[in-house]
Amino acid sequence: MSRSPMVVRNVPALRRAVEALRARKAAVALVPTMGALHDGHLSLVRLARRRAQKVVVSIFVNPTQFAPTEDFGSYPRTWKADLAKLTAEKVDLVWNPDVKAMYPDGFATRIVPEGPATAGLEDRFRPHFFGGVATVVGKLFTQVRPDVAIFGEKDFQQLRVVTQMAADLDLGVKVIGSRTVRERDGLAMSSRNVYLSAEERQTAPTLYRAMKESAKRLKAGEELEAAMEAGRGLITAAGFALDYFEARHAATLAPIASIKDGPVRILVAAKLGTTRLIDNIGV
Repeated sequence: MSRSPMVVRNVPALRRAVEALRARKAAVALVPTMGALHDGHLSLVRLARRRAQKVVVSIFVNPTQFAPTEDFGSYPRTWKADLAKLTAEKVDLVWNPDVKAMYPDGFATRIVPEGPATAGLEDRFRPHFFGGVATVVGKLFTQVRPDVAIFGEKDFQQLRVVTQMAADLDLGVKVIGSRTVRERDGLAMSSRNVYLSAEERQTAPTLYRAMKESAKRLKAGEELEAAMEAGRGLITAAGFALDYFEARHAATLAPIASIKDGPVRILVAAKLGTTRLIDNIGV
């Protein structure tokens, strides 16, 4: 039976625990999460294990990246199941602070990212989001001081924002993106998939099919806007309320005029019922 990882909940204990992990100059990888762990998260843990000798997983539902109308209060929290999964993966340390530990009374400093954080994608619909992400991830990087940090490509704009921040602020962390893990029908794994009704769950893979259809058209030489409009049509016909369905430069997230301006990433966000889903693929 695997030994449970050490769990720490305050910064001094975290610092002591990380110093112990670094004995004999072991490299440390960090996997930041908000819990409600699924196979997509576990794929990040496995990649972390391949990239470093010691693995730290953080579990913190970050209130500053939720707007008042969003699901902070109802966001799934599954601590016992999460810890069992991390035990099975032989994680070395779990950093599980509460809100007071991360944002103590008088907390007054925030990171305001630009560049890929202002690309007109998620930021257009959730203007608060990347400031909250950058601030909490900046804190996690300075608290744990990992050599590498693993983020999933499903949240592609977030990955670009965090990568840019780590480079711009000389945080000494190599940010590594990990491929999106999908269900057998193509739906990207997400903690929010539990919100989908049975009928909605059958419809949800339309996002992936639409992205693949538009990517196929682009590769065949179809004009960019026509190819993207075909995908948008599939999504809205399935009953989604579409926020965006865009082809962007994969590094900068800037708009492009044609596939020749690439590398290209197709990114989508849409609501199905009350559940908002995001996804992306490379072209």
